[in-house]
Amino acid sequence: MPTTPRPTGARRSALGALLAALLALAGLTALGSATPAVAAPSGPRTTAVNLFQWTWTSIARECTDTLGPAGYGWVQTSPPNEHVRLAGQWWTSYQPVSYKIESKLGTRAEYKAMIDTCRAAGVSVSTDVVINHMSGQTGSGTGWAGTPFSEESYPGPAGGYGPQDFHSCRTNIASYSDRYQVQNCRLVGLQDLNTGSEYVRQEIADYLNDLISLGVRGFRVDAAKHIAATDLAAIKAKISDQSVYIVQEVIGASGEPVQPSEYTGIGDVHEFTYARNLKSVFNGGSLASLQGIATASWLLPSDRAGVFVDNHDTERNGETLSYKDGSTYRLANVFMLAYPYGTPTVYSGYAFGNNDAGAPQQGSGKVDDAVCGQGTWTCAQRWNETAHMVGFRNAVAGTSLTQWWDNGSNQIAFGRGDRGYVAINRAGSALTRTFSTSLPAGRYCDVISGGVSGSGCSGTTVDVSSSGTASFTVPANGSVALHVGARSGSTTSPTTDPTSGTGTTVYYATTKGWSGYRIHYRVGNGAWTAVPGEAMAAACTGWVSRQVASGGGAVTAAFTDGSGQWDNNGSSNYTLTGSVASVKDGVVGSTNPCGTSTPTPTSTPTSSPTSSAAQVSFGVQATTVVGQNVFVVGSSAELGGWDPAKAVALSSAAYPVWRAAVPLPAGSTVQYKYVRKDASGAVTWESGANRSVTVPASGVLTVTDTWRS
Repeated sequence: MPTTPRPTGARRSALGALLAALLALAGLTALGSATPAVAAPSGPRTTAVNLFQWTWTSIARECTDTLGPAGYGWVQTSPPNEHVRLAGQWWTSYQPVSYKIESKLGTRAEYKAMIDTCRAAGVSVSTDVVINHMSGQTGSGTGWAGTPFSEESYPGPAGGYGPQDFHSCRTNIASYSDRYQVQNCRLVGLQDLNTGSEYVRQEIADYLNDLISLGVRGFRVDAAKHIAATDLAAIKAKISDQSVYIVQEVIGASGEPVQPSEYTGIGDVHEFTYARNLKSVFNGGSLASLQGIATASWLLPSDRAGVFVDNHDTERNGETLSYKDGSTYRLANVFMLAYPYGTPTVYSGYAFGNNDAGAPQQGSGKVDDAVCGQGTWTCAQRWNETAHMVGFRNAVAGTSLTQWWDNGSNQIAFGRGDRGYVAINRAGSALTRTFSTSLPAGRYCDVISGGVSGSGCSGTTVDVSSSGTASFTVPANGSVALHVGARSGSTTSPTTDPTSGTGTTVYYATTKGWSGYRIHYRVGNGAWTAVPGEAMAAACTGWVSRQVASGGGAVTAAFTDGSGQWDNNGSSNYTLTGSVASVKDGVVGSTNPCGTSTPTPTSTPTSSPTSSAAQVSFGVQATTVVGQNVFVVGSSAELGGWDPAKAVALSSAAYPVWRAAVPLPAGSTVQYKYVRKDASGAVTWESGANRSVTVPASGVLTVTDTWRS
């Protein structure tokens, strides 16, 4: 919650001195529970972005255009509920009037449409929930959606409370050394809900369940420190989906009775000490001191820490770095996303001079849609230091810290296993040296200065030798980041020139029993179809189909019934290539399930087809970055005849294992290899000799390989 939430009218000036005094003390507690908390989602896409005060329509657009392609796994929205109606201040969002999903940021319908759009782009939605208190107004008023209210009287119906539903302490918190005051009295005038009441707990749970019904997959609990851990655990026990991700705002301070560790049994806890330390280190300290921060005794365990460089409160109160710190702020974000500690959230807000100033808005108080590139909105989620480092973090998921180097001061470098390497230079002069890495030999694209572009790099290139050494220059107050998903060129293999078709016929199995089927897609890096996509028509028993004008490009798709049910491959979407693609129960195929469609081979298969066919389920463990997909190609016609343009796309449903079952002539022996393709069509072959498999006489043979770099 805001560390300086302000009541309205004359009460604001009366509390001015108190707010300043409380600023350094305000904090939250993390809930304790015997039930294990849900940590960050599985797979590599664990980075969230907090699009503070962005409208729902703006977030939907950003999910499609930026967040999904960059590899963000989550987007955190500002509170979506009805709030006090005041123009000009950001903190009105943190003064609830009811739990109606209607606010200055958009309507309930827009919120639902945003969730669906983001999900189709592979991005889950979490929301900031304000459940410790209601508004700070002492007189009567009318909320944003027209709900009347007065002090300790909120008729609802969503979030209906009377005086009996608030804590009996009606004075402000005066001492953070007193647990009772912290969790029962008013935080700078905000009317404190009695979360020990069964009725209040149920009202809050009903609100959270309503959000879950719309598709919300996570909650950031505002002002959790001011809710007793036992109360918060009891509320969590009432929500309909215990798998939702929870992170709690608990500002810890030495010597206080309420500590973040109390809440780790409920979910992750925001690690404010980590953010404060980054400010201290990057603003004059020694970057070399960061080497062992992941195991520092004064931080939460990594698997319970929600980390950030700043948030909407700390960028205003000076507790952390902010966008106003320029290159220093960007370097801190690079470090957070590269270093293996916690679950990170990138913060993106708007430029401000007055700490109370709200986002650009209309006279009514309705917030304008965000526009990047004009200096009004920071749009930090689009910077190379964030967006490209999210790709870095995805590429190195599951690896440990390796090859640490520092100069004893403000120049550091480190690896993430054999998947990535980053160098950060906080000094005022450039750093040129030969670094020791664990990266495979090859030419890499520095993702800070640019990235992969076609078969080359748009920025600086760095060559890594067979022994893992790399010589390059890190700019003053700059950084360089390399990872295996951003390499220039490809490994030589028996390829042929790709051929481009004019369309892709997509088949989808009707095993879900929906009343209708639609495909929501885009071709290459183009625009997505409008939600919920285009209708699919019956093709044959058990299948529907749709012709997509792909022009030979890769199709990224999700499927829906048009009424809220989605199959988006576990938030990863499906990648469909070739003239024919089929999807059944999460498995992508390349043959027409309604008839025969044999591609013309570009070379002679090692065995001629027989009248019967078995299947080989090809699987390979391979990490990728956003825009990359993995395929299998081989000597038989069914595997494309060594033509990567006809390679069989593998599904990422079990990432980092990519898999697809391919019908092959029974008893035949085929050779094969795996390839990566990026959004531009560039192909990277795995190294080493061709692989070989003998197809069984019947049934399915499952093979699981590991990508050879």
